[in-house]
Amino acid sequence: MLAVASMAFLVAYAVRVLVPDLPQAALDLCLAVTMAAWALFAVDYAVRWRLSGQGRRFVRRHLLDTVVLILPLLRPLRIVKVYETVQRRHGQPRLPLHGRVMAYSGLSTLLLGFTGALAVFQQERDAPGTTMPTFGDAVWWTCATLTTVGYGDVAPVTPLGRLIAVGVMMIGLALLAAVTGTFASWLLQVFAREDDERPPGS
Repeated sequence: MLAVASMAFLVAYAVRVLVPDLPQAALDLCLAVTMAAWALFAVDYAVRWRLSGQGRRFVRRHLLDTVVLILPLLRPLRIVKVYETVQRRHGQPRLPLHGRVMAYSGLSTLLLGFTGALAVFQQERDAPGTTMPTFGDAVWWTCATLTTVGYGDVAPVTPLGRLIAVGVMMIGLALLAAVTGTFASWLLQVFAREDDERPPGS
């Protein structure tokens, strides 16, 4: 249910941003879907908090759920968590730890990159002096920012757009560090196994 709500939120938000010329009734429907998805997450969070009996510790132990509730644009991250749960329920073989970290980091990057591009484009497209008149410009900026390249040819000019940019930069650094660290750890394990398999004295 939460995965469906996450996808519905992402689709409805994307339609509102990318197709602003739709009839008002359709735009209102998309807004209602996004608000309903937010309400569903709030109810789920409140019920689990109530049943846990952990008080304030629940917030610290479920930090991702807390952040998603406060920042709706991070809601698609729930898809990654739900995908892991579905795999376990169907008895499907799980990837090794290193593979899961890199796979889920990649999926998270795609989801966050898309929502970040939508959010910054919504703020920047009509701003005076904008460098993002099209969604393609916003996608280019998001890719450059997430990869920490930062060409500087496209940049947000509005206060809220720059605030979103800070969040995208932090996410990019965190994901890059996670993937790089995991890949380095995997290489060390591979080389350690090769050393262990060598005949003595070789």
